[in-house]
Amino acid sequence: MSDVATRAAAGDLTFVDGDELAAFVVAQRWFGSKSREVVGASVLEAIVVRPAAPLLAIALVEVRFQPGTHDVYQVPLGLRPDADGWDRAVVTRSEGWTVYDALADPELARELARLIERGGEAEDEQAGSVVSFCPLGDALENVNGDVRPMGAEQSNTSVVFGERLVLKAYRRLEAGVNPELELLRFLTRHGFANIAALSGWYEHAGRVMDATLGTLQAFVPGERDGWALALESLREGVEDFFARLRRLGEVTGAMHATLASDAADPAFAPEEPSGETLGILVATIDEEIAAIFGDLPARPTVEPIATRGEEVRDHLRQLAGVGAPGRVIRHHGDYHLGQALWTGDDWVVLDFEGEPARSLPERRRKRSPLRDVAGMLRSFAYASSVVVMDGAGPVPAAEWERRARHEFLAGYLPAAEAARILPPGQDSFEKLLALFELEKAVYELRYELDHRPDWVGVPVAGIIRLLDETSEGAP
Repeated sequence: MSDVATRAAAGDLTFVDGDELAAFVVAQRWFGSKSREVVGASVLEAIVVRPAAPLLAIALVEVRFQPGTHDVYQVPLGLRPDADGWDRAVVTRSEGWTVYDALADPELARELARLIERGGEAEDEQAGSVVSFCPLGDALENVNGDVRPMGAEQSNTSVVFGERLVLKAYRRLEAGVNPELELLRFLTRHGFANIAALSGWYEHAGRVMDATLGTLQAFVPGERDGWALALESLREGVEDFFARLRRLGEVTGAMHATLASDAADPAFAPEEPSGETLGILVATIDEEIAAIFGDLPARPTVEPIATRGEEVRDHLRQLAGVGAPGRVIRHHGDYHLGQALWTGDDWVVLDFEGEPARSLPERRRKRSPLRDVAGMLRSFAYASSVVVMDGAGPVPAAEWERRARHEFLAGYLPAAEAARILPPGQDSFEKLLALFELEKAVYELRYELDHRPDWVGVPVAGIIRLLDETSEGAP
């Protein structure tokens, strides 16, 4: 073996050029800081899990920014001799060897999934680090058939095996257990059927950080997600969608009831919030409102709310008089129509990572289940607003949204009420739900200003509606 291959087999990837590594990472869809100035990148650690060519190493890559901050990304790396002619997802070439993103290689992606199914560990004794492969239940040995990437993901990379299993590798890593792993593991073990069941996962422990690296799940073929079906309903007047929304409400209620079902598990046991909980929540939302309204850009799309910041904060304070806020539980955390897949017979809930802009500890925190409900209701508003912006559709958007909200809540409430996780009384329920809708709309405003300026009008319209509804209801 050449010196490069020998060093790589020993976990030494210092020969990977930092500038080329940085250029590769920045060019990927999953790189999440495209607006920040990158000053360098390097391999912090590489644990070899397959030493023979094509070599496979789980690499943790540090990306450095100005001024002195950094993120850590997972980049599984493959190493093949140049004679193989490998030309996909190439990071660098050195001394007759090609270094590349291993998830672009069907052979190495399958190897990674098989390691999870078999279980075991790979260790770097010198660094004191280990990658653990953890099957859930018996090894299935289902990683056969065709290998293909799953769509155009924004923040992670998923690979499908034989239309039976899917490997999801998390790219930007944070210390701690990923909430998606926790929730999938809990829901799978408690028999909740409306998810892609967890088959296993892999994780890192060591000097750099302890972190979840990825999951292996059942692959669920579906017709379309809820977002596509909602747009079809609006544009073509498809009535069947409302019955499906009622069913989605039932699935959501059952999901929350399951997440609240195990009082013996400290990570999932439902809790009665302290007297300070609601106050802290309101103060946090108030800070977000003050920050974003204090820095609104001078754009026509935000002009309708540009001078209404104090009015929004007053509205928040009115909603704060909820009384008993119900119990807090683990929840989905980023719930919207795009996270629900219609299989032709039923709904499957996807992507339990939580809102990507929030830190991992925030995403793991127990919150009111109405936060998920508010996210779905805001998604209905998004769908109706998009159709209005397109100037298409025979269905009046306001009427469609009203019906969508009604059907979803009608399906949701029986299971959620039976689980005793909601605020007691209609007034408390409506106020807390409106509070979370306001929180979501403010979050959306920030997100759209930063990422999709053409969509800013959607959260602006949502904020205006919440304010106008309050005015109309005032004595």
